[in-house]
Amino acid sequence: MQNLNETDYNVAQTENIVVSAYPELLDSDDKRYELWAYCLRIENNSAERIRLLQKDFCITDSLGHTQYILGSGFNGELPDVEANEYFEYEDTAVISGRAAVLYGHCLAQKADGTMFKIALPIMQLSTPNPRKNRFATH
Repeated sequence: MQNLNETDYNVAQTENIVVSAYPELLDSDDKRYELWAYCLRIENNSAERIRLLQKDFCITDSLGHTQYILGSGFNGELPDVEANEYFEYEDTAVISGRAAVLYGHCLAQKADGTMFKIALPIMQLSTPNPRKNRFATH
């Protein structure tokens, strides 16, 4: 696995939580659909553990169709992300046409029970990226 450069991914920060996002085109069918993978790294740069409870993502394509990706947890779990650690999540999305935008947030909980939203960086799903690598490990 090769390292990604800073220009290869989008970044958003909420308090001391940094979300890096990397989209990758997996397949397309002559302008009818595109299959995209998106990878998220949620870095907890705070001094306390957080628990990721829910995802609330939207994908709006160039034809005006919106898909909602709502759900409890990530890959069937409610991950705890300790201070100065990270959690990675990958999923796929099929879009109509040749362009879309992915946006949204995650719902998280601090160790004291306080709930808060973590913003995702906005990702353009429109430019094929030939790289097949993911995030480098710490």
